Amino acid sequence: MRLKNIKNGLLRVFAVSLALCGLCACTGGKTDSNANTVSNTDAGKAEPAYIQITAEEAKRLMDTQTDYIILDVRTEEEFKEGHIAGAVCIPDTEIETRAEKELLNKNQLILVYCRSGRRSKLAATALANLGYTNVQEFGGILSWPYETVK
Repeated sequence: MRLKNIKNGLLRVFAVSLALCGLCACTGGKTDSNANTVSNTDAGKAEPAYIQITAEEAKRLMDTQTDYIILDVRTEEEFKEGHIAGAVCIPDTEIETRAEKELLNKNQLILVYCRSGRRSKLAATALANLGYTNVQEFGGILSWPYETVK
């Protein structure tokens, strides 16, 4: 009987600890579920953000908008293997040193992608931190269901 009480007590402690961990959990990036706005900030601070969209949404913007930049943040070698027509290549590792020289209008729509989506998120964050106000990240070319060029 005593062993059963100890087990029940431990289970209760574990359950309460798990609940507290869930309440106190931190995330690296916060997403506004209404607009898919992603920000690497702490709660309560107004920091630059970018919008995460799907490949389909990016394609629709490319088909309906005129003043935008498609930004491929893969390496030059990856870019040469195939990219989205009209894309500009600035590798993610060079965003902070090249963006302000090559992407002059900080309010222009910038559609960012990479190979799988990891580097494009980093680049989109860096662009937002540099003051770009209309950055939309749509993942990687691996999930791009439309034409590419070499």
